[in-house]
Amino acid sequence: MLQDFIQAFFLVFIAEMGDKSQILAMAFATKFPVKKVMIGVFAGALLNHGLAVLLGSFIQDYIPITTLQIIAGFAFVVFALWSLKPEDDEDEDTDKKMKFGPILTVAIAFFLGELGDKTQLTAIALSANSQFPWLILTGTVLGMTTTSGIGVFVGKKLGDKIPEFTIRIVAGAIFMFFGILKLFQSLPERFITAPYLLTFFGIVGIITFFLVNGSIKQRKEGKKTLFQKKAKELYDFYHKMDEEADKLCLGLDICKYCQGNECVVGQIKNIVKSGLEEDYVRTFSTKTLNLETLNKNFDRQKVIKSLQNTVHSIKAIEKIEEKDNIHNIRKNLELILFGKSIEKFENWENYKQKLLEIDRKTAEKIIKNK
Repeated sequence: MLQDFIQAFFLVFIAEMGDKSQILAMAFATKFPVKKVMIGVFAGALLNHGLAVLLGSFIQDYIPITTLQIIAGFAFVVFALWSLKPEDDEDEDTDKKMKFGPILTVAIAFFLGELGDKTQLTAIALSANSQFPWLILTGTVLGMTTTSGIGVFVGKKLGDKIPEFTIRIVAGAIFMFFGILKLFQSLPERFITAPYLLTFFGIVGIITFFLVNGSIKQRKEGKKTLFQKKAKELYDFYHKMDEEADKLCLGLDICKYCQGNECVVGQIKNIVKSGLEEDYVRTFSTKTLNLETLNKNFDRQKVIKSLQNTVHSIKAIEKIEEKDNIHNIRKNLELILFGKSIEKFENWENYKQKLLEIDRKTAEKIIKNK
């Protein structure tokens, strides 16, 4: 019973390391609060794998268990080779056309993105051989959610330095092990002979060679996979905000002591810290802010540049909640420049108009093309 859960969790966990779910999670984590991204991942995986488990449970009533074991064995071998396939470096803009809230947007993207993927097929194969399909569902959903969470966390810390190639090799080896084990346990003895074994391992070996060689060639040419690009994007997103905050800070020589959340820049630095270290969104308001700190001698050009970088980071996002990290930073920068902030960011055109109404000259510098 427990074995079903562990196997389901482990196979999905290792299969998605460096794969589509982590890429999507990292992409969404640059736009939405991490907590809401993870809730969306869980909801999307639950629906996707729920359908898979239902299908697997249905199949086992009509196909003999030995046949299902053989099919699962060959499927796992295919999944092993699938894991070794060189990644396409084309971006997947799954989320760009969606205009829902963060959780629903992420859930839909994960549900659609994982349709027909190896993790959904793994869930079908495992549930078709299990007496406890609900444990398979629990294991696969937790495996997917855990892998996505690790992707976001590690991406923020390491960027594209994640050993993606090694992870895919390990994933392939694990799937291959389980696949061959199932085949040896399920195939009739007449197929476990030298000619069949040599043919099987010869074909698998040749395919593996070409797949691994393709990945090695890609690495030698310095090509970045989509996973590496998204990890770097996530890393740069948070660390760029961290650098911007440091540039704005006047330092102890001028301020004498750090005023923390009472200072507008101190609030920005804490917002960035929450994104870098704590994985949740902090909400700040002028209630904790000492408004006298707005009169500090901040470098206005640096503030304009920081706000320009911030607003252009969210320019393409159709809908994003007001409590998102990046919007809290935007509001604090607006406080420094204008003495007030724009609470609602309905869309890019609406925001530009509000900026122009407050201060046309400064607004033109902020909204110009970078």
